[in-house]
Amino acid sequence: MTVYIKGHDFKVELERLCRLFFPDEKIRITADVDDRDDVWAQSVLESNVVTTRYFDGEKLYENTKSLNDPDDIEARNIAIADGLYEHLCKVTGYTPPWGMLTGVRPVKLYRMLTQTQGSESARKVFTQDFRCSNEKTDLCAETMKYEQPILDLSRSDSFSLYISIPFCPTRCSYCSFVSQSVEKSAKLIEPYTEALIKEIEETAKVADKLGLHLETIYMGGGTPTTLSAEQLERVLSAAASSFDVSALREFTVEAGRPDTVTVEKLEAIKRAGADRISINPQTLNQQVLDNIGRKHSVRQVYDAMDMAKKVGFKCVNMDLIAGLPGDTPESFSATLDGVLSMDPGNITVHTLSMKRASTMVSGQKAQGDRTGGDASLMLDECTRRFPRCGYHPYYLYRQTRMVGNLENVGWAKDGLDGLYNVYIMDETHTILAVGAGGVTKLRQPGVNNIDRIYNYKFPYEYLSDFDEMITRKKGVIRFYEEFC
Repeated sequence: MTVYIKGHDFKVELERLCRLFFPDEKIRITADVDDRDDVWAQSVLESNVVTTRYFDGEKLYENTKSLNDPDDIEARNIAIADGLYEHLCKVTGYTPPWGMLTGVRPVKLYRMLTQTQGSESARKVFTQDFRCSNEKTDLCAETMKYEQPILDLSRSDSFSLYISIPFCPTRCSYCSFVSQSVEKSAKLIEPYTEALIKEIEETAKVADKLGLHLETIYMGGGTPTTLSAEQLERVLSAAASSFDVSALREFTVEAGRPDTVTVEKLEAIKRAGADRISINPQTLNQQVLDNIGRKHSVRQVYDAMDMAKKVGFKCVNMDLIAGLPGDTPESFSATLDGVLSMDPGNITVHTLSMKRASTMVSGQKAQGDRTGGDASLMLDECTRRFPRCGYHPYYLYRQTRMVGNLENVGWAKDGLDGLYNVYIMDETHTILAVGAGGVTKLRQPGVNNIDRIYNYKFPYEYLSDFDEMITRKKGVIRFYEEFC
């Protein structure tokens, strides 16, 4: 599909808007109106009037929208998007529940509108200007309510530490993360562990020199529990001893795959000071697990949760994915029954995202409902059931190419909200990242600007040029000297 524009440069937003309705098609934005496809759209801004045309191969649709204030850029952009949105809803028969919103952080936008315009105006902007459904607007408002006390804990000198373990037992078919399967890279794990500890120690020196205040530690991946119990304890103890953890609010390890969880590893994690872990089944339907390449059984999920309870963690999170190939609303409901019976402190429900780098997409094996029909029903059931079971939504974000343009939501019991999840998604404060694939995000106090320092993505790059990782961390000092 081709979109022709004239009189404005609203390219990226229109491309994203088209992808909501045609996720599998190539969307081309051009100013060359003579370069026609069989299906095309045209967006023209002229004399304070936006004219939008859409040709579906047989019929031409047209609408116009007048601008009251030509200098109001936000109103202009909404009118441009709205003109095309009306056509796409009409010709596809599909109305996205988030309306025209394509951004990752709708709650952050809702909070900004509430703070600057008031709650009533914020709701009006979402439902009328952005065409969000009442249900998604309610979810935004409810999530914002629980996020705010967490955001208020952060200070101008706060930061969180992210520790990356880029190894997994096998690669799931939906995954696009840069992680190495253990069967291919087992020999890298020990030298990686040693290098990671060195980077942790050097990063702690930077934080100490700057007088930064550590709020949370999060070890993610990959699957951190692909490391041995001894390796896990070494890395986590290095973090706890190198940084000032006297005021640490949260220490989380993403155990992830149930088939990597042992009592020895959980005890090592707890001894090192971590008080929260994740055990992520994604589904309790064995056939669906097999479909997506998860090499573990449903029984192993229950066994891993039993081990975590016996070791005595403050909170265990469980991740689920709505919209997986072969899953149905009925089998997803059965998964919810099983998860709720295990009584986790957190449940994070993701919507399947059709990432092009995943084998599910690149191998053309995807069978998910890309219109969001089944996935939407699954999320609706979570929204109905979880509050009745004592959970509230505390963070929410979205990704590109999610089925149905839906959302990911973290649900928590009172007092068990995941602080790091809120801080990383809201970009509340600086995140210092160590390990392969880690991205340090430096937050300028008082503004929303974020500077990034990237580590090498792959473990072999990280190991072969490790000194460069230490050199790059000096950029943290330069940043704080310039902006703080």
